Amino acid sequence: MLPVIIGLGVTAYLIISGFSKPIFLKSEVGKGEYVWQDKNHDGHTQEDEFVKVEEGKGDYIKVTYMDTIKSINWTWTTTFWIFITLMSMVVRDFFYMVRIRVLVEKQINWGAAFSVIMLWEFASAVMPALLGGGFVFAIFILNREKVNMGKSITAVMITSFLDGLFFAIVAPLVYWMAGKDSLFSSVNVETVQSLTYGKGLYYFFWLVYFCVVAYKLLIAYALFINPRSVKRLLVKIFSLRILKRWRTGAMETGNQLLIASEELKTKHFWYWFNSFGATFITWTARYTIVNCIIIAFHDVKVDHLLAAVHQIVPVDHFIVYARQVVMGIIMLASPTPGGSGVAEVIFNNFLGEFIPSGLASTLGFFWRLVSYYPYLIIGVIILPRWMRKVFSKPTLDEQLTK
Repeated sequence: MLPVIIGLGVTAYLIISGFSKPIFLKSEVGKGEYVWQDKNHDGHTQEDEFVKVEEGKGDYIKVTYMDTIKSINWTWTTTFWIFITLMSMVVRDFFYMVRIRVLVEKQINWGAAFSVIMLWEFASAVMPALLGGGFVFAIFILNREKVNMGKSITAVMITSFLDGLFFAIVAPLVYWMAGKDSLFSSVNVETVQSLTYGKGLYYFFWLVYFCVVAYKLLIAYALFINPRSVKRLLVKIFSLRILKRWRTGAMETGNQLLIASEELKTKHFWYWFNSFGATFITWTARYTIVNCIIIAFHDVKVDHLLAAVHQIVPVDHFIVYARQVVMGIIMLASPTPGGSGVAEVIFNNFLGEFIPSGLASTLGFFWRLVSYYPYLIIGVIILPRWMRKVFSKPTLDEQLTK
């Protein structure tokens, strides 16, 4: 319940605060009621910088949140792109299932793969990414699906490694192609929903990125080169008095690295090609969800505005995708379960300028409604049934022990 409460609470706050916050839209020159006076000369519009003038002599008009909601022009195009949004989620989860079957070398069927992925997503949704996001629970799930412990550990560790590899490659690539200004500054300085705290987010993004890369390099060294040295290093670090309470966990992690390293020595080229290919497709599908949502709701129709579309920044879908990569890395440092609260605020900040003014909070909620909350619901439904099924039968390791 905690991630639901946090996520819905932040969403409710953003939407309710939007009801009372006026929205200023740029009209045709000389057709509005307000003029903008850039008092602090920062090039960004703020509420207190709009001054009312005689009607017909200004460049901006003021509307409310409800005016913006009513301005949504629902068409067959909207319905189509919402359908594509849902299909993107299906593609994402299907290729998660493909990847897990590749990593365990098809020791589980499609039904079991579905249960594994849904429960894994459920665990990630209720645990902060800082605590592993359900890493240990994923090993337990696979082992209970009759995959031996060594292969279960290997599959989960390689999954984590491949996800990190995707970020390590794609993040600097999109940064190089899009540029710092497009990712951490507003594309259009006249938009009301401009990106704030861009400079701080820029440094925080690279801090998290290099931490992720360093961790994945350590995992890669342990998996492919020298797992015993990494185990000894972990034990030594966690033998310090301040970290001693986690020493047992560090030893267990070291043992898992040894097991996974032995498993990986027998893997062939197609094992790696297929697993990384599935990783790339599933993350790409995940990050195109917001693009589909923005297309669906980008067309607005406000009868009493002569040029309301001036306030809507034309959508550069590559920039939207690139900003989602940045958001994904920042959310890896979220201390809340499943990034609840943090995700909603970041969505408003990073993508608000591509959304009709006032709709960012609402579409942020819709984004989480499609990409996050379903896993909480599905997990609650599947988990009890899955536990009854797997605990009634011994695992493969238990059978071998007997």
